[in-house]
Amino acid sequence: MNKSYVYFLSNKNNSVIYIGVTSDLLKRVYQYKTKAYKGFTSKYNCDKLIYFEELLDINQAISREKQLKSGNRKRKEDLINLNNPEWNDLSEGWLFYFD
Repeated sequence: MNKSYVYFLSNKNNSVIYIGVTSDLLKRVYQYKTKAYKGFTSKYNCDKLIYFEELLDINQAISREKQLKSGNRKRKEDLINLNNPEWNDLSEGWLFYFD
């Protein structure tokens, strides 16, 4: 089974929290940083990875994503603050290389 991820993105002011799911976190973060797709995240400049969880498969990740999305903003902030209190970009220093 392939690992999957649920993740939170924000903008430089931390005013937006976007939640997504992927099976390739490195590639997905790269797509956000390069604004490869037009949509919510590019409109609100969400390219800072502030939280992620690794799960065993995509179905678990989708289920967890739905659970996290159903919570209010304070619950999301509490989860971020517990794991990343400075709201740093967790992808800083990652090397992005794709053929």
